[in-house]
Amino acid sequence: MLLNINNIQIDEIKINFDTDALWILNIALAIIMFGIALDIKIEDFKRLIKNPKILFVGLLSQFILLPFLTFILINIINPYPSFALGMIMIAACPGGNVSNFFSKMANGNAALSVSLTAFATIISLVMTPLNLHLWGSLYEPTNEILKSVSLNPFELFKLVLLILGIPIVLGMLVNHYHHEMAKKINKILRPFSIFFFLLLIVIALYDNADVFKNYIHLVLFLVIFHNIYAFLIGYLTAKSFKLNKKDCKTISIETGIQNGGLGLLLIFSFFDGLGGMALLAAFWGVWDIFSGMVLATYWGRKK
Repeated sequence: MLLNINNIQIDEIKINFDTDALWILNIALAIIMFGIALDIKIEDFKRLIKNPKILFVGLLSQFILLPFLTFILINIINPYPSFALGMIMIAACPGGNVSNFFSKMANGNAALSVSLTAFATIISLVMTPLNLHLWGSLYEPTNEILKSVSLNPFELFKLVLLILGIPIVLGMLVNHYHHEMAKKINKILRPFSIFFFLLLIVIALYDNADVFKNYIHLVLFLVIFHNIYAFLIGYLTAKSFKLNKKDCKTISIETGIQNGGLGLLLIFSFFDGLGGMALLAAFWGVWDIFSGMVLATYWGRKK
């Protein structure tokens, strides 16, 4: 084992994070999405459709390379089984919606980021359970604890509609028909939505202060290394296909910022909140906000 945890009942750990909290978090992300959509024009997507290569590269990076290379990483470092399954779960999830905000901060391709998130969320109906089953069953320790996983299409449809579809459509409509009003709304909405989102993160940390204090050291290295690993996979994949700098940054962020909220929801729905998986996914949800903010700020300020 990578970690000495023989005297700790990892899978008995209980994370105080229910589905109501996840829905509130998703609503906050939807507000951020609306603000981002206020800056996006229909012409942005028309240009994107004319160049489908970057969409292909983004989906390749997220749904093929990230899960596969996560599986390779797990075989090398040999983490505790439920931590390993948590890593596979995170790698199998679509990109997190806050990645759109980070792509904009990093001076990336905002339209590409939104489009990748939309495509990835829809494709995740098939690819998330497929990747979880495939890679989880190929690694013997996780195969022993892996249960049948199926996504409720209606529940995922509600997620898509709430945090992606409605905000994007409304934001783009406001920008198209009331451009000046869209700029005024965005000046107020952007700082408010980010503050609200960060407040929710703080509340979640406070509610689980004892859990993080006592056990965070068990997943600290795994989450940080896995997150950096994902950023590198995205960037190097895009660069290998000779995409421009903005697209490389965007695909890197899309690959590194995974939907930890969806991962937690699936863990509580289908794995009864299995302690090791839940702890890793919960810390990922906190950590990748920090790492994404740092990376986006660095790229945004770099000439």
